[in-house]
Amino acid sequence: MPVSSMRRSRSTTFVGLTIEPGRIAAARVSVNGSIVIQDGGHAELEPGVVRDGEVADVEALAEALRALWNEHKDLDKKVRIGVANARIVVRTIHLPPIADAKQLAIAVRFQAADEIPMPLQDAVLDFQSVGLVETPDGPRQRVVLVAARREMIMHTLAAARAAGLKPAAIDLSAFGMVRALQQPGGGDGPELFVSVGGLTNLAVSDRGICTFTRVAGSGLESLAVELAERREITLQAARGSLRHVGLAADLADVDGDEAVVAEARNVLSVGVRRISAEIRASLDFHQAQVEDGSVVRRVVLTGPAVAVAGFAPALEAELGLEVQERVVAGDEDLSLDALDAGCLSVAAGLAVEQGPEA
Repeated sequence: MPVSSMRRSRSTTFVGLTIEPGRIAAARVSVNGSIVIQDGGHAELEPGVVRDGEVADVEALAEALRALWNEHKDLDKKVRIGVANARIVVRTIHLPPIADAKQLAIAVRFQAADEIPMPLQDAVLDFQSVGLVETPDGPRQRVVLVAARREMIMHTLAAARAAGLKPAAIDLSAFGMVRALQQPGGGDGPELFVSVGGLTNLAVSDRGICTFTRVAGSGLESLAVELAERREITLQAARGSLRHVGLAADLADVDGDEAVVAEARNVLSVGVRRISAEIRASLDFHQAQVEDGSVVRRVVLTGPAVAVAGFAPALEAELGLEVQERVVAGDEDLSLDALDAGCLSVAAGLAVEQGPEA
């Protein structure tokens, strides 16, 4: 699960794959100064196939993956899979400078026993050194450590392999999001990247280095479930209603069943407040851990939420921070409007191990 960095990589032979509650998405990209989507697609999942970011029905997910690849036959079967759920642990630790890779791995694993709230034998660990920092105790090697429950990883791999795919790596979806959307130069300070879809995935990146991630359960999918239950409509219809109604237009100008339209607007309005509260709580937690006093002043929004008109301005109003919508560009021969660019952006970042050069 490599930590995001920003170096040049001209080509990729992998397809990025995201698996979330309610949706899967895959993207094939090229990289030459920037990431460009060459091909991709997404498909909706039945309720319960993925719960809280973890695969609950391996067979159903495998069937959905087979169908997606059958529809998009140009997608290579070698995939880099993104995972995102609240039980994945990301920690930044400080160690004495260690040049030898094997010695560093031993030191990280030793420290992980105190940092990871699960038995190490039940965890899949990965880490990456992200440079030296000065501390009151002298120079220390800053290391980003990632741990996921082995059972969760095995279920994900089992579904992919049952679909005929060839998993090349498992990565954090948050890291893929940063690689995909970080602008050249790494920005002018820490930015918060947020993907709102099956859940809400957050990552703080400072000049290309992802220093904090968190997953919140609320997302568009939970809002669609809520709308479907309230109005007794299908989940597919509820998903469409949220996009159709949005938060921008006057309700009198929105076509459709008045009761469904009004309920969709209400669910979205309350949902944005709930999601923004979770984002704010995560930002406050992150800020309390920051040692250099740097402050996040910009939010980058991606994911299916960018297709909901007015979502970004509503989020901006709730957070009191600038919110920019950002998606990965498509090849000139590819219509991202039809594919829903927000759904593919994180998958695009997962398709590469490193982002474009800073």
